[in-house]
Amino acid sequence: MTANAQVRQPATAAVLSGLRYGLFAIWLLAAIAGGYAIAQRLLLGERLAAYSSYIPWGLWVSAYIFFIGLSAGAFLLSSLVYVFRLRQFERVGPLALFVAVVTLAMALLSILFDLGHMERFWEVYVRPQWHSMMAWMVWLYTAYFVLLVAELGVALHRRSSERSSSQLLRDDRILLVLGSIGVPLAVAFHGGVGALFATVVAREYWNTAVFPILFLSGALLSGSGLLMAIVVFLWPRRDAAWRQLVADLARVVAGLVLLELLLEFAEYSIPAWYQVGPQSSLIVYVLFGPYWYVFWVVYGLFGVAVPLVLLTRRDPFVRGIGAALVAVTFFAVRLDLVIPGLVTPELRGLERAYLDPIGGRLSYLYSPSVFEWQVTLGVVAIGAALFYLGQRFLPLMTDVREDRSKERAG
Repeated sequence: MTANAQVRQPATAAVLSGLRYGLFAIWLLAAIAGGYAIAQRLLLGERLAAYSSYIPWGLWVSAYIFFIGLSAGAFLLSSLVYVFRLRQFERVGPLALFVAVVTLAMALLSILFDLGHMERFWEVYVRPQWHSMMAWMVWLYTAYFVLLVAELGVALHRRSSERSSSQLLRDDRILLVLGSIGVPLAVAFHGGVGALFATVVAREYWNTAVFPILFLSGALLSGSGLLMAIVVFLWPRRDAAWRQLVADLARVVAGLVLLELLLEFAEYSIPAWYQVGPQSSLIVYVLFGPYWYVFWVVYGLFGVAVPLVLLTRRDPFVRGIGAALVAVTFFAVRLDLVIPGLVTPELRGLERAYLDPIGGRLSYLYSPSVFEWQVTLGVVAIGAALFYLGQRFLPLMTDVREDRSKERAG
């Protein structure tokens, strides 16, 4: 080891230690602010949200589809290990499954807070309407959650206990079966979320057949970005194998960034340029309206351009920053999906047809309230706490070579 490398290692450790303390301080503030807002939501309902009679969905629905995309993307990445046998990603298999479980819980919490009567969610189990896409989604989520827990349990048991070669082979077969069931299930439920939006024919912005594809590509992108950021900043052993893993993940994330950019261009370019199609005015609203910076700055600059530059660098930590930017800024894409579809009247002039003595309840203007942001922060704080407990007490980031030594010993 060179003298420069010896100096660099303590410096890197000091930076990471400071980063952990900083993240804990941010988490504590988010937990306090979010916990207070969640208590208000449980006691006061949605009266502090900025919804109106015309705009029933907002930040929490955007958060829901963002988190559910993280879950589907992380799970599909785990299938590269357990279904498609790509050994270069073997180290992150259990971690990807656990991230999928945590982000699924965050998604379900987000949509639960959006419900007007949270206490009635169980009725979709006892009185489902099978012609409803939403009923199918709830049942698919339930099946997905059960499968995730089962597959995670097998993966952790395989890694945490002394196993003979025959036992390891049996575990691999179980993981192959569960993963093979899970891939079409994840595609079905997250593509189904896109279909759920597309079936709302009264909302011209959503009524497009490409939405299921966009939802799947976005899930893969955001989920792989989050997983790569976790590997870069939280992985305990930073050796040559770790550097190679980061490099492989960086290529995957960069490729998915370009794929998502291509799909977004295909979705936006023709209607915006030629002003054709019923959704063209809303696409122009997204690109050049009052919140133009959400698309061009948050997504275009910090979600595409900057990450593509960072992901090509050799330094793993620089690449990790690029991956984190991809994961976080993709929330802007979900905001640009939900809110613009609601801000245009279904009937021309409807916004001026009624007087509103209360004020604000018959408005097509929407900007998330501080209360809504606080509740979302609370959900993030809960997810971060669950992840911390998991990585603290479960063998999520052990070295696969330890598994190989057990296999040879068997």
